[in-house]
Amino acid sequence: MNKIFKPVVSFLKKEDGPTAVEYAVMLALIIVVCIAAITTLGKSASTTFSSVGSTIGSTTGGTTAS
Repeated sequence: MNKIFKPVVSFLKKEDGPTAVEYAVMLALIIVVCIAAITTLGKSASTTFSSVGSTIGSTTGGTTAS
């Protein structure tokens, strides 16, 4: 019976598993922050480009180049 529990106890004492989990959690948080930043910047850039486009459109009389 001791032969069965010895590998289990050895596995539970290793710190490789928790380290991998910590890295996975950090990676997930970094991805969430990146997605939030890209979403915010994308909306801001879209608003800016729309504003510039409407200003240029009103300046040229609403015609577009072909």
